[in-house]
Amino acid sequence: MSSNASAFTPAALAGTLAIQIAGQIGNAITEEKFAPGERLREVVLAETFNVSRATIRDALRILESRGLVKILPQRGAQVTMLSTSELMNLFDIRAALVGLASRRAAEHYVPEQAAVLAAGYARLKAAHKDADGYARASAMLVADIAGLSGNEQLADMLTGFAQRIGRYARLGLASPKRRTQSLANWARLIDAITRGDTDLAEATHRTLANENRDAAMAEIAARERGGAAAAGTRARRARVSAGT
Repeated sequence: MSSNASAFTPAALAGTLAIQIAGQIGNAITEEKFAPGERLREVVLAETFNVSRATIRDALRILESRGLVKILPQRGAQVTMLSTSELMNLFDIRAALVGLASRRAAEHYVPEQAAVLAAGYARLKAAHKDADGYARASAMLVADIAGLSGNEQLADMLTGFAQRIGRYARLGLASPKRRTQSLANWARLIDAITRGDTDLAEATHRTLANENRDAAMAEIAARERGGAAAAGTRARRARVSAGT
C-alpha cells in the first residue's frame, strides 16, 4: 500500500505560525495600534515575533486577503485606509449574517444556553467604559450567537469576517453614549433569543449592526473634517511664514 507521507511538509507547519501572527497584527490594526496608511516593516515585525521575514511575508499576504493590508511593489506592506464605501458594503453583509445567526439561535434555543448569553452580556457590561474592550466583548458575543445558531458554515463566515469589519465596528462604539445604546439593544436581543422570538431576534441584531454602521460613518466623517481643518491651518501658517 502506498504511503501519503510525502504530502506533508514542514512548510505546512510554518503556515500555521503565519496565521497566528496575522491574527495578532490584524488585532493591532483593528485597534489602530497601526494607523491607516502606516507602513508595516518586515524587519521590525520579524524581530518582534522572533521569526523569519518569510514568515512575516506570509502573514502579511494573509492580512492582504482580509483587506487589512495592501502590499505594494518595491514599497512593501501598508495598512489599508478606511473607506466609507467599504464600510457600507461590509455592513450590508454583516447585517444579513448576524440577523440570520440570531434568528437561528432563537429558533434552536434551549434553556441550557442561557449561561453563554448571560456571560457574554456580563462581559459587555464590564467593558462599558473601555471602547476597545467593549468592541472585543461584542465580537465575542456575536461569535457565541453564531455558535448557538447551529449553522457551522454561518459561524465560519462570521469568524472570517470579524477582523476586516472589526476596525469599523470599533469606530462605531467609540463614544460612551453609543456603547450605552448598544448595551440596551444587546439586552433586547438576548431577551428575544431566550423567548424564541425569531423575527424580533433577527430585526434587533440587524438594528445593532446598522446603528454601528451609522456611528462609524459619522466618526470617519468627523476625522475627515478634522484632517481638512488641520490642512487649512498648516496652509495659513505657511503663507504667514512666507510673508504672503
